[in-house]
Amino acid sequence: MSKVSYYTAEGLKKLREELNYLKDIERPKASQAIGEARDKGDLSENAEYDAAKEAQGMLEMKISKMEETLSGARVIDESQLDTSKVLALSIVKIKNQVNGMEMTYTLVAESEADITSGKISINSPIGKGLLGKSVGDTAEIQVPSGAMRFDILEISR
Repeated sequence: MSKVSYYTAEGLKKLREELNYLKDIERPKASQAIGEARDKGDLSENAEYDAAKEAQGMLEMKISKMEETLSGARVIDESQLDTSKVLALSIVKIKNQVNGMEMTYTLVAESEADITSGKISINSPIGKGLLGKSVGDTAEIQVPSGAMRFDILEISR
């Protein structure tokens, strides 16, 4: 049973490209590394062969996880989303009640999260705390350093 996750069209395209890269480029490299290590002699004492097999196993596990993620991936039609509440793909302007700092975040799927470009995961503590809130609401969010309070200033797409 795959878990449904929501993506922007751009995020889903990026995920598919990464999977294709792993399958078309990295998988053949891993097979070649195993072949080269196998040619070096006795497999029972060949650390290079063991390392190549382990790397191939890790690569196959990563490919499998990405395929599972893609099987449950759905593209969100942003034009159909309600802007009165914070949802996935909402652009939210918030103000920290303690220091008065204003921040703008876009709530995205976990694999699309990139804090440097202002994209946070809907599964992060802040993302979870903002979901369902409206402009004017206060979100109290438990983070490892304690509770933080944010005022919702603006919601857009």
